[in-house]
Amino acid sequence: MLAVSAQAAEGFKYEVHIDAPREVRELLEHNLDLVRFRGNDRIDREQLQRLVRVAPEQIRTLVATDGYYSPVVSARVDRESGTPVVRVKVEPGEPVRVGEIDLTLQGFAPNPDQPADKQFDTTALKAGWSLKKGAVFRQEDWESAKRAILRSVVQTRYPRAQLVESQATVDPEAHLANLRVVIDSGPEMRFGELRIEGLKRYPASVVSNLNQIHPGDYYSEAALQSYQSRLQDTGYFASVEVSGDMSAILNEQLDAAAMTPEQNAAAVMAPLPLLVRVVENKRKNVSAGVGYSTNTGNRASLTYDDLSVFGLRMKSALTLETKKQTANTNFYFPVTPEGYNDSIGASFERSDISGEVTSVASLAAKRAWGTPLLERNLTLELLTETKTVGGVPSSQSKSLPLTYGVTWRKLDNLLFPTKGYALNAQLGGALLPLLTDEAFVRGYLRGVAYLPLGSKSNAIFRGEVGALASRDKSGVPAVYLFRAGGDQSVRGYAYQELGVPVNGATTGGRYLATASAEYQYWFKPAYGVAVFYDAGNAGDTVNALHPKSGYGVGGRWKSPVGPINVDVAYGHAVQKYRLHFSLGFTF
Repeated sequence: MLAVSAQAAEGFKYEVHIDAPREVRELLEHNLDLVRFRGNDRIDREQLQRLVRVAPEQIRTLVATDGYYSPVVSARVDRESGTPVVRVKVEPGEPVRVGEIDLTLQGFAPNPDQPADKQFDTTALKAGWSLKKGAVFRQEDWESAKRAILRSVVQTRYPRAQLVESQATVDPEAHLANLRVVIDSGPEMRFGELRIEGLKRYPASVVSNLNQIHPGDYYSEAALQSYQSRLQDTGYFASVEVSGDMSAILNEQLDAAAMTPEQNAAAVMAPLPLLVRVVENKRKNVSAGVGYSTNTGNRASLTYDDLSVFGLRMKSALTLETKKQTANTNFYFPVTPEGYNDSIGASFERSDISGEVTSVASLAAKRAWGTPLLERNLTLELLTETKTVGGVPSSQSKSLPLTYGVTWRKLDNLLFPTKGYALNAQLGGALLPLLTDEAFVRGYLRGVAYLPLGSKSNAIFRGEVGALASRDKSGVPAVYLFRAGGDQSVRGYAYQELGVPVNGATTGGRYLATASAEYQYWFKPAYGVAVFYDAGNAGDTVNALHPKSGYGVGGRWKSPVGPINVDVAYGHAVQKYRLHFSLGFTF
């Protein structure tokens, strides 16, 4: 039962009571004029009577959009009390459901030059029709189903497809709606040559080397969006637009408009030029920022980027944190036609974590390639390190390790994943005596899995393992040893607090194992809560990996820049509560 009241400027009052099932009541609450116009200063007794008279017809129209075509409706004014009360009663009755579905596809002629598994799958297209037989026939679902099926056609091969007929025949007595939808494919379209507009400072290879679309490939919006994303990620451009240049085939389009559907489907259109329009970024950019991390404390940063230094892109940054200070400069080569991203760089980092102070200078060369679904990289580093443990200088070392890494992602959404998994594996080491004090081999594997449990909840499982083999651990750079604890590890403990105790400090170990289980409930689309349990440790032997546990609760927000997580965790081994804050899906 809903009760609302309204008062005009001159003091006129009335109430509205709606007696209807919850879904129908909410529909009327948001759309019925009797409720929507409450508080309007033009409403008087005469206007109220008019709204009451037209209310039944308006209610029938509204509930029909929700599938109820034979409602019993009444609306009357009750003046027994001092304030008039409009009593609305709605018995929606049995909803109309979807009956027969006639989904006709015109065109879509098989291509004799393609094998069967490369043909357009019309069977899958029909199977993907979302408004199934027996479902309640709602207007919103009907329109959504038509948009979705047309969208699935125009985004690949047939960008000129049209919905030429759509009809829903409703039989209120039988409570059935028979549907007819006719889609005309239009001609198949393929990509042609690459055309670039807007380049001034940078060579065309910056754009063309990232192009994975070949002349003769079928039109695909996914391919266009992927290419556009790769160009945006380079940092060279303030804006990027990648599209098929329809204006270049205008004459063919005009001719196709005069064809019959059969002629249109059989027509062979001229290749569709691949058009890239760019607006270049300013060459140099300086930015500064301040922040806070529950892992490394207060933060101040300064970055300087130059998009053309000897033909390379340069990125440099100075970051000062309470527990870590870093300076680095990297030079990025243009992506090669084979898709390789090569870079070289230098960095210096000083950190003071759990009583272990390290200073590391490094030179690195890196090659990365692949896609967001399968990324690979190969890194060669020259490191020199000075380490102090518990206030006592302990070692100086140098190393020349080579590391291969690969990341697999199979997620429903790369920014806000709710289903799927991601895995990262690393294998490397310094095996040769060249510029290396201690030879070692190191392996590391981490993964995360997302499991939906319903429309509003999901579970997240996370784990990591690592192992290092060497004769003497003291000659291995600290960055290649293992520690645990912190926002992305075992919550409830300080950043890298878990490891091997030495002289009152914590150092890295040869082995690592952590695991986490988390349940999330989203009470609103963008806001949720979570409970979690983490456990893990690092040590010099497998037997030393006595798991330290942490558990707690947290809040979740799907912000425009990625998921924001705020957790309060209790570290069982240290018997302390700790606040953790993290931004984004870091994998």
